[in-house]
Amino acid sequence: MTRQAVLKIIRAGSGELQTLSAQLGLRGKMNQAGVVAATESIIRQVRQDGDAALLELTARFDNVLLTAGRLRVTEREISEAIEQVDVRLMEVMRLAAERIRSFHALQLTEDVVSPTSYGGQISLISRPLDLAGVYVPGGSAPLPSSVLMNVLPARVAGVRRIVMCTPPRPDGSVDPAILAAASLAGADEIYRVGGAQAIAAMAYGTATIPAVDKITGPGNIYVNTAKRLVFGQVDIDMFAGPSEIMILADQTARPDYVAADLLSQAEHDPLASALLLTDNEPLAEAVAAEVGRRLPLMPRAAIIERSLADFGAALVVPDLDTAVDFVNELAPEHLELLVADPDRLLPRIRNAGAIFIGPYSPEPLGDYMAGTNHVLPTSGTARFFSPLNTQDFIKKISVIRYTRQDLAACHELVEHFAEAEHLKAHAESIRVRFGTDLLAQKGETR
Repeated sequence: MTRQAVLKIIRAGSGELQTLSAQLGLRGKMNQAGVVAATESIIRQVRQDGDAALLELTARFDNVLLTAGRLRVTEREISEAIEQVDVRLMEVMRLAAERIRSFHALQLTEDVVSPTSYGGQISLISRPLDLAGVYVPGGSAPLPSSVLMNVLPARVAGVRRIVMCTPPRPDGSVDPAILAAASLAGADEIYRVGGAQAIAAMAYGTATIPAVDKITGPGNIYVNTAKRLVFGQVDIDMFAGPSEIMILADQTARPDYVAADLLSQAEHDPLASALLLTDNEPLAEAVAAEVGRRLPLMPRAAIIERSLADFGAALVVPDLDTAVDFVNELAPEHLELLVADPDRLLPRIRNAGAIFIGPYSPEPLGDYMAGTNHVLPTSGTARFFSPLNTQDFIKKISVIRYTRQDLAACHELVEHFAEAEHLKAHAESIRVRFGTDLLAQKGETR
């Protein structure tokens, strides 16, 4: 292993994929016992004390003193916030919202109906959730784009009531851009509560904040741990971790494009992962040098440097086939394909949150303006989770409508299956409809 600027270069063969995944620490970042214990304590406090707990925890963690009457953001505050937001930003957010809304509307599906042989039918019908809860982090980099990405799919799905929690600023206000985005997207209620306590409030309810059916949205390790712990009480979008990018590139890729895209994810969080995967060592060296040149220009350089030192690398593999194997093993949140023939590789990629093809589809495009959702599975969970989408806010209900003839055609099969599972009463519920139940056999009739 050699170092080039702040991006280490690792040469790896096909037999080292799992070892490298462990070496780079790309999974398990969120599994910290101390965080779990602290989060459990916060959840217990909110369940027990409700609004009083939210006020105490907000004072403790955010250094903001609130009263119960100030937990909810007022309509006047929202209107005033919109007036404070830069006009150009409002225009950009409106356009982004329209693209997100349009793409997510395409994801609505019709009910499934299948007729039976004798006039009945079975079907799968859709119903939107009643209440959805959205969490939006505050901190040093407020994310109005996350408001749009979480609220709009719920709105498109037809969710009856959407509540949003976001931490207050030191003066007790909420970032104006976040409030403006919430108004554009159609959030019904906004509460100035952050952290694990906000997740607990939306999961179990307080006197002020309603208990919801599903919680979505990004957050720090405590927020995501809280989402894991309340899963089952409510649904959640996914088990999220720090942001990740993997760029699969060959000799045709421009080093400055690759370096800029790696930096774009590393600036999120010291725990973020930014990886170049290439079969071309000169490209890896050029990208490492370019990262070194660009890093001092970044306002969040300290965060980027820590991220790259701990979780970043340029991986040089023998060929692109090995690279694809590594992609499927790691299942990255964001995958860029900067290769001469991306369409040859695309059918073989099974595990990724979002795939960005070609030099003019950089990852930040997906964050803001493409219309696809930027709430994506991380930490290898793209093996089984999907991007947040409209269907996440819609539940399915099975409907069975058999006629007597339909049931008559299969009743003996149902009875036999039930008897095989030693569930006699199941079989009886079928037999009673045809006069062959135990009471009928004894000569007892209604």
